[in-house]
Amino acid sequence: MRSRLLPMPVQSALLFVVWLLMNNTIAAGHIFLATVFAVVIPLLVNCLQHPQPTIRRPFLAVRYFLLVLMDIFMANMQVAVLILGPLRKMNPGFVAVPLDLKGNLPITLLASTVSLTPGTVSCDISEDHCWLYIHALNLVSEQALIDSIKTRYEAPLKEIFGC
Repeated sequence: MRSRLLPMPVQSALLFVVWLLMNNTIAAGHIFLATVFAVVIPLLVNCLQHPQPTIRRPFLAVRYFLLVLMDIFMANMQVAVLILGPLRKMNPGFVAVPLDLKGNLPITLLASTVSLTPGTVSCDISEDHCWLYIHALNLVSEQALIDSIKTRYEAPLKEIFGC
C-alpha cells in the first residue's frame, strides 16, 4: 500500500485526523493544510526510517512477555529479601554476556529486559554488538547469570525475530 506520494499511509492519515482534531474544525483551509502536512511530512521523514526485523513468532512473543512479567515479580521479591537482610550478603559485580542476537531491535529488547528485571542493569553494549555488559546487585556466579540470560531471554528473542 506504500506509494511514492504516500510512503507512510497510516501516519499520513493520522496526521490528517490529528490536525483537524487539534484545530477543532473542518474548514476548507484546515482540510487543505492537513492534506499538505499529511503528504509533505512523511515524504521528509521517510529517509530517516530504518528497516526493523519482523516478528516471526507472535505467540512466542506473548509467551516471552508473560515470562518477563513473572521474572520481574520474582526478582522484586528476591531483591526485597536481599535489601532487608544483612548488607554483607550482597556481592555486586559486572558481567560481559556474549551476544548471538543480530539487529538493533532484538539487542535493545534484551538489554531492556535485563534492566527491567530488578537486581540487574544493562550498562553498555560493545561497539561490535557482540557483548552486553550487565551490573548485578548480587552476583553469585558469573556463568550462572550468563547462562540464565542466554536461555531465558536471548534464545526466545532469537526465535521471535528469526535471528
